[in-house]
Amino acid sequence: MLDGKRILLIVTGGIAAYKTPELVRQLIKAGATVRCVLTHGGAQFVTPLALASVSGDTVYTDLFSLTDENEMGHINLSREADVLLVAPATANTLAKMAGGIADDLATTLLLATDKPVICAPAMNVRMWEHAATRANVETLKNRSISFIGPDEGDMACGEYGEGRMSEPHDIVQRLDRFFDAAAPLKGLKAIVTSGPTHEPIDPVRYIANRSSGKQGHAIAVALKDLGAAVTLVTGPVNLADPSGVTVRHVESARDMLVAVDAALPADIAVCAAAVADWRVDGPADQKLKKDGGATPHFSTVENPDILATLSAPGANRPTLVVGFAAETETVVDHARAKLAKKGCDWICANDVSPATGTFGGDANTVHLVTRTGVDNWPTQSKTAVARQLAARIATHMNTLISKARPDTAG
Repeated sequence: MLDGKRILLIVTGGIAAYKTPELVRQLIKAGATVRCVLTHGGAQFVTPLALASVSGDTVYTDLFSLTDENEMGHINLSREADVLLVAPATANTLAKMAGGIADDLATTLLLATDKPVICAPAMNVRMWEHAATRANVETLKNRSISFIGPDEGDMACGEYGEGRMSEPHDIVQRLDRFFDAAAPLKGLKAIVTSGPTHEPIDPVRYIANRSSGKQGHAIAVALKDLGAAVTLVTGPVNLADPSGVTVRHVESARDMLVAVDAALPADIAVCAAAVADWRVDGPADQKLKKDGGATPHFSTVENPDILATLSAPGANRPTLVVGFAAETETVVDHARAKLAKKGCDWICANDVSPATGTFGGDANTVHLVTRTGVDNWPTQSKTAVARQLAARIATHMNTLISKARPDTAG
């Protein structure tokens, strides 16, 4: 159910913390990987050793642990997760979250994260019904934080009412439904190309460009996070393979076309790779030498046009084909011309002039060019660009699917 999902479990100081080893066990059984953060209060009810034993991973407790900061910075700890689950979430923790307080590792992670947060409250019924708690919960819901429970039942304090933490199996089922709802591209296949291509001159030299692959790799992750089954076809880059994505490594443009063709059919194709336009016609079999100072001359031929090939009408044409236009002048005008020439559906145009730092950098300024107009996006991180593009793709695909679905009303 939760295959490949990365859950950061934050265990705070309520008696229901004793349920968390079983919760971890059931999450892992459902296919998730779990990393735990344990507050000082939580450690009064469950030990770091118990959670480490069932999770198979380090349990993090101290914001100022030099070892933890060297191995896993507290910002990355949250950002490498797909969701932060606070279970149990005490009244005190909810109050700190609502007030933006960050006085320990858990609350610092919750304030710094850019991932979804889900709380499973657990507290005395009087605390749950208190006006302050109700106001805090409402504040957090308005910030798009989700809640599982609490349930009604007997309390450890001897009272009865609403305030019990939901049972582990119920939390797992709710998480499964959460990821289904957060996966609008589930059931769809996507191909993403990324990085440069290397076109050989001889066995040791090649023609290439300055693409780092950061944008293409980020798009592959963003589409995967929305539920798509993604094949990433990448040229030579110095980036780790994204988890949860099928990766095909290639060198040349012709290699890339073969790998893309092998990944068809697909519903979505995003061509973010900076494919070399030309290759040397008949590269040398041996390293070229400087014999007598003679300058070698090369004859070049055009490489296959992967974007145009994918965009051509046919049974294997993806429903949505998105290209990239890396330009150094009149960016939008060139992108409009490319959109018409290639036959794709959208073009993401960006300025890669040296002064922009786009090639190899972490930020990008994209103009989304379609047949209905141009949408100028702000300068933002390549991760943010990828998420915005993936969200736009999800909206478009779901609109098409809805239109194609037979009307069963009446």
